[in-house]
Amino acid sequence: MTLFNNYEVWFVIGSQHLYGPEALQQVTKHAEHVVNALNAEAKLPCRLVLKPLGTTPDEITNICRDANYDDKCAGLVVWLHTFSPAKMWINGLSILNKPLMQFHTQFNASLPWDSIDMDFMNLNQTAHGGREFGFIGARMRQQHAVVTGHWQDQNAQKRIGSWMRQAVSKQDTRHLKVVRFGDNMREVAVTDGDKVAAQIKFGFSVNTWAVGDLVQVVNEITDGDVSALVDEYESSYRLTPAAQINGDKRQNVLDAARIELGMKRFLEQGGFHAFTTTFEDLHGLKQLPGLAVQRLMQQGYGFAGEGDWKTAALLRIMKVMSTGLQGGTSFMEDYTYHFDNGNDLVLGSHMLEVCPTIAVGRETDPRRAVSRHWWQSGSGSPDLQHPYRPGHQRQPDRPGRSLPPAGQLRGCGRNAALSAKTAGG
Repeated sequence: MTLFNNYEVWFVIGSQHLYGPEALQQVTKHAEHVVNALNAEAKLPCRLVLKPLGTTPDEITNICRDANYDDKCAGLVVWLHTFSPAKMWINGLSILNKPLMQFHTQFNASLPWDSIDMDFMNLNQTAHGGREFGFIGARMRQQHAVVTGHWQDQNAQKRIGSWMRQAVSKQDTRHLKVVRFGDNMREVAVTDGDKVAAQIKFGFSVNTWAVGDLVQVVNEITDGDVSALVDEYESSYRLTPAAQINGDKRQNVLDAARIELGMKRFLEQGGFHAFTTTFEDLHGLKQLPGLAVQRLMQQGYGFAGEGDWKTAALLRIMKVMSTGLQGGTSFMEDYTYHFDNGNDLVLGSHMLEVCPTIAVGRETDPRRAVSRHWWQSGSGSPDLQHPYRPGHQRQPDRPGRSLPPAGQLRGCGRNAALSAKTAGG
């Protein structure tokens, strides 16, 4: 089960009564065949649901109104099978608040040259009806996507799937709650912003909770739960000798586990799916929640450091869109450059808060992020190591030679190091 199982996309066919009931019956049969085939074969992230034909202004308006009020509906895919006069769509499109895509396709891939007649041409008018729909979309400044190609074409199917991911993420964002533990890093501009405007535009809410509220939940975690999570750490990370049993940093590992369990409980109880922290406000916490952060990101939570609620929300959106895909997404800061003609690089880093979805595994590997000791407020951190992917290769259609694996720095600026080009998949 993934988030996509909670949503469906409505498949709407545009037509009109001009062509008679037999033509409309054939349109319905074609639509049923296409929807069933796409659901079975196209590997779409969520299910297509065929809706009744839209042949009058009232029918179309009712479909759009129903879509607005159905929480499961992530968006509409519209196929203009025949010519569908676009003035019929004006009222419906004017009230539609769900994502919209025009699928510019037709049932047959090739023309039946030996038997083609006006009945066939009237029935299969996407080339005509699609342009009419495109005109009214442009005239109304209606934001929508267009996918062109035969419904059996894999490239067209992939584009529909990508659009579905965006549509679902938009609906999820409307319900997104971001919690900030503490405020922004003092005097920093880029992490600030207009939270009211963001909620009006995108739908997600941003509110602050005192670190003391989090500390109270952290302190309620039992030792048994901490021990169980540390066992999981030992199977996922290569602990340095200092972090192992009887090591002088072992307590730091236990503290990190307790913080992770407390943060997750706080997020679940509040219905939050994105959060921020700041190293300038750790009152009552024994260390910066770095390990907790990276593991919560791995579970799909959005995060950003220093109170950066915008990036935290964006990461959650990216996590939703990329669900089930290869690769990963992570919070990251650009830190320092490597200038080399045709092979320029940016080294990204942060304070242990790097998502394991961009890691290559647990095995020994020189490309790894290494956590040592925090310099902020004397906070202790667990000694853990996790290898990360090298920098991505330059795409073939871009100039310049291929990128080699990016070099790694140990103990750099904020005690974590990896290539800035590791995020994504």
